[in-house]
Amino acid sequence: MKILIIEDDLSLASGLSFAIKKQGYDLDLARTSEEAYKIWSDGKYDLIILDVSLPDGSGFDICRTIRRTSKVPIIFLTAADEETNIIMGLDIGGDDYITKPFKLAVLMSRINALLRRSNNFNQSDSELCSNGITIQLLKSKVYKNGEQIDLTASEYKLLCLFMENPDIVLSAEQILSKLWDCNENYVDSNTLTVYIRRLRAKIENNPSDPKMILTVRRMGYKWNTEI
Repeated sequence: MKILIIEDDLSLASGLSFAIKKQGYDLDLARTSEEAYKIWSDGKYDLIILDVSLPDGSGFDICRTIRRTSKVPIIFLTAADEETNIIMGLDIGGDDYITKPFKLAVLMSRINALLRRSNNFNQSDSELCSNGITIQLLKSKVYKNGEQIDLTASEYKLLCLFMENPDIVLSAEQILSKLWDCNENYVDSNTLTVYIRRLRAKIENNPSDPKMILTVRRMGYKWNTEI
């Protein structure tokens, strides 16, 4: 597997490169937005580690560009643990985030979890259908009433989880453990709220009055088939 690191801090980039190569992954490194766009267009990657602040642009802009053509998992690096930055990153298609400073072991755990999840979904060969929503798991495509809809990687995985467990109330903890495949305390309900909101905006007829993804008070969420 191959990872693209987009980070302008040379010492941090060197540390990341060493840790990632030690795990057996191939990688490329870009230190500016200009380098990132060129490298991305020339290569194929299984995961991207993306710094929010770059000397010639924003990691958010790079994420938006990538999401036009790819669902590759993206982990944001941010220097400030600010809710607005975190929510923006997730809203535009990021799969995870980590705030500086961080432990390399924690980042590697997240990288491995995202890659495992991505591989598991790509290996599926069946189809899920419910409420006019169809997921072609082999092709990672989603249709609503026959029309294809565009989901980010995290939205896609969350929708799969709901449709694989119809009419079952899933707690926030259960959902997040499936999404992240780990039990670290950096996963919180605010992250899930962002995912639920943006997924509803794409699949519900009226996102402000959802009928498919229901909130079950004090318990969690469920995929409702009784519409």
